Amino acid sequence: MSDAIRQTVPKGFRLHIGIFGRRNVGKSSLLNTLTRQQSSIVSDQAGTTTDPVEKPMELLPVGPVLFIDTGGIDDTGTLGELRIKKTKDVFDRTEIGLIVSAENHEGGALTDYEKAIIAELQKRNVPVLFVFNKTDLSVPKAQTLEYLREHKIPFIAVTSVVLTSVAATSAHGSEGAARSALIGALIKIVPEDFLTPPPILSDLVPEGAMTVLVVPVDKEAPKGRLILPQVQAIRDILDAHQSCIVVQDAQLKDVIARVTPPPALVVTDSQAFEQVAEYTPASIPLTSFSILFARQKGDFKSLVEGTQALANLKPGSKVLIAESCTHHPIGEDIGTVKIPNWLRQYVGGEVEIKQCQGHDFPLDTLPEFDIVIQCGACMWNRREVISRQMHCRSAGVPMTNYGLAIAFLLGIFDRAIKPLEGKY
Repeated sequence: MSDAIRQTVPKGFRLHIGIFGRRNVGKSSLLNTLTRQQSSIVSDQAGTTTDPVEKPMELLPVGPVLFIDTGGIDDTGTLGELRIKKTKDVFDRTEIGLIVSAENHEGGALTDYEKAIIAELQKRNVPVLFVFNKTDLSVPKAQTLEYLREHKIPFIAVTSVVLTSVAATSAHGSEGAARSALIGALIKIVPEDFLTPPPILSDLVPEGAMTVLVVPVDKEAPKGRLILPQVQAIRDILDAHQSCIVVQDAQLKDVIARVTPPPALVVTDSQAFEQVAEYTPASIPLTSFSILFARQKGDFKSLVEGTQALANLKPGSKVLIAESCTHHPIGEDIGTVKIPNWLRQYVGGEVEIKQCQGHDFPLDTLPEFDIVIQCGACMWNRREVISRQMHCRSAGVPMTNYGLAIAFLLGIFDRAIKPLEGKY
């Protein structure tokens, strides 16, 4: 697969592999060995990696992955504290954790730092692989191995993996052998749900049935293409050997009247929910792309329960609207304009609304909010959405998503989630 094609696979479909450890223990060198290229800068100076470094690639036979090289968890100083926070943020989207250490490092291979990383990953039910680096200089101690076995953590030992050139990772060299062994160890702990990801909507309709996808074309629609959730839904339908009709909202009424037999399901962009619900007969199941992604990306039951908290909002309530993307809002943007307007109409007054984008999430002030409304997260992996739900649960704050919230505010919530009954 070419580099160009690899880059086009959405991040949300990649297995996120976080690389953690102390400074100068060989994390970046390990990444370079796995990717067979100089993905991260390597030097003898501690703290070379500051912000997390992401490297997407096709890791056969696993498939598309995203390696995330992090800064040292033992960084120091004011800037070091900021770098550690960036490293800890990566826990939220990690689906496999590689912990790199070495016995010749200060304090040995297993210190409180490594134990803290292990505890954090295991708390999140993230598979862990412990990598003993530089074993040509010092072998793993018996007590370290005993600790890992007690905590059911697989481990692998490799020799120094500092690369002098990309060519050093040939399949016949020592780095090539280390790479093969590492990949083999990774494959053994790949989460089963990554190998068999849940469908988006194909399991909601009978075999051979027709689905209608409603795709409004407005100022925010990307010129010459569809947005990612729409593309992914179409691909899911095709993979299941099903068929669909793609229409704009104004065409829906005519299409439903002409299609025989009637479509088994209508899926709409959430911002067109109101009009589409009016055009779609009650006998035809209706939902939205965002609600479908609430099921695929997160704990759907918890999101449905969190949506009920919208009923408790009143003027002055505090709402956090979280966007996974960092796009520039245009016109009647759904997150910055439409949802806030629907909220004000629902409560009959002003609501205090805060926004956050990308991986930023205000953990320190999270308990102040009455509810979090997360976007569909089409660019994210399931792990990060579930991690965000975990943070909200710990803070005692309900969380919903765009599609579920819009359906509730428009009074069509029960109808919108009915097609997913028994499927989560």
